[in-house]
Amino acid sequence: MPTPPAVVVTFLGGLGEIGRNMAAIEIDGRIAVIDVGVTFPSDDHPGVDLILPDWATLRERADDVTAVFLTHGHMDHIGALPYFLDDFPDVTVYGTRLTLAFVRALLEEHPQHAGARLEEFRVGDTVHDGPFQVEVVQANHSIPDSCALAFHTPHGLVLHSGDFKLDQTPIDGRVTDLAHLSRLGDQGVTLLLADSTNADQPGHIPTERAVGPAIREAMAGAAGLVVVASFASHVHRIQQVLDAAEAVGRRPVFVGRSMARNMAIAAELGELIFDQSGTVALEDIDEYDRSELVVICTGSQGEPYSALSLMASGDHRQIEVGAGDVVILASSLIPGNEKAVFRSINGLVRRGARVIHSGVAPVHVSGHAAREDLILYHNVVQPRFFTPVHGEFRQLAAHADVAVATGCPHDNVLVCEDGDRLVVVHGRVDRGEPVMAGQVLIDGLLADVGPAVLRDRRRLGEEGICVCVVTVDPHRGSLVGEPTVVQKGVIYEGEADLLEGAQKAVLGELAGPAAGKFHDTQAIQRHVVQALGTYWRAQTGRRPVSIPLVVEV
Repeated sequence: MPTPPAVVVTFLGGLGEIGRNMAAIEIDGRIAVIDVGVTFPSDDHPGVDLILPDWATLRERADDVTAVFLTHGHMDHIGALPYFLDDFPDVTVYGTRLTLAFVRALLEEHPQHAGARLEEFRVGDTVHDGPFQVEVVQANHSIPDSCALAFHTPHGLVLHSGDFKLDQTPIDGRVTDLAHLSRLGDQGVTLLLADSTNADQPGHIPTERAVGPAIREAMAGAAGLVVVASFASHVHRIQQVLDAAEAVGRRPVFVGRSMARNMAIAAELGELIFDQSGTVALEDIDEYDRSELVVICTGSQGEPYSALSLMASGDHRQIEVGAGDVVILASSLIPGNEKAVFRSINGLVRRGARVIHSGVAPVHVSGHAAREDLILYHNVVQPRFFTPVHGEFRQLAAHADVAVATGCPHDNVLVCEDGDRLVVVHGRVDRGEPVMAGQVLIDGLLADVGPAVLRDRRRLGEEGICVCVVTVDPHRGSLVGEPTVVQKGVIYEGEADLLEGAQKAVLGELAGPAAGKFHDTQAIQRHVVQALGTYWRAQTGRRPVSIPLVVEV
């Protein structure tokens, strides 16, 4: 009997970074994708809205891509799905009930995917799709309906943990199913791919229930308005905010499109339980005393146009914070967002509000397992081979140490990065040939602005722009009038002498090296750019983007 083709796992995002989680697994010539997430731009990405994984290697085999399996409904795991479906419209997307509800809401903004094939599974199910036999294992995370995925393949079991923590008293009572994982371990897990986000943090992650009392205490001590900022998908956290609000007699006000949408979905599915009749609409907020309300909004990461950032700058149309008000940042601080978050905190404090965050009170616990939790997980699963996923490289390396400490041979621990591939044959895992796995930068309706555009934007932002208009008569081979030089972002507008100097530099170039070339527009453009570049470098130490406009008369 012929040997089945090797099972190949390809990492397309989420390794060496937080976000853009995406992997592909190939069985018998067919390909399934595990999560299709986004990450959000930093200051290094001017004008960029979203950053997607680069799935060009899958596009080359589009007919072989048959399914997407989602571990949970966070944007770093589902956010790129609308763009993925543009290239693979016929795939079937599998997920739990809440995950698919969030997917449907996401796809409403992309009406071309109204007919997307979405198939719900439940924990404990085994999904069959072509050569894929996938067992769904319950996982506890900071969003309900999370799961791990166990792929039964001809060459051994491949287990993807999804994002998880080992909360033994979760808000919804649904713990990470260690008994199920133990059964899989008894069967033999050939390759484990597991969440590494907190692998470099010692100890155990506290239960989500630890947050509730701190939030309630902060609310009870507020004389004025209470504002709670959290992720729009953190249903368990919002549940505790709502419970605290009810306990101290405050009405909730949901602010922010994603927050209002997601909480409505969660309430409809029974994942969020509260008296909806007590909710106050944002437009009615002035009809109530501030001490009666708790505003639940987005913006915990300092996003520029989020509700909280607008409050911090005094630009929110309906909500103004000040003395006597309390603002609770009930979320983690994502690396890279520190400046934006502290800017919001400073703005709120300057207006007189008291700001409570995880640095001063236990108003947040992580949704990812820490080192001691991971040790338990590995002891339960006992994988033969292991690859850490979902984390920056330092976290991947720390998780690799956990695997070795729990008995996985050092040579069987394979630390990978985006683009790496693993080949599974007869219970053994080896590295394969890597593929390209870069970033796709989405800017509005532009599919991918690319690194060259990004470099130009950075240069424009750092150096400014100088435009020079030159009028020539190509028939006479002469300059008509004098060049006009204008600039933005190079010098202060009042420094006219520098602009006059730039004009003289261009005139000198046209009278010297460029003389006799007025019939050649491109040659004149090159000389103008050279003259401006040399001049600005000498006068300012910078080299702005120079744009020559040659007009022929």
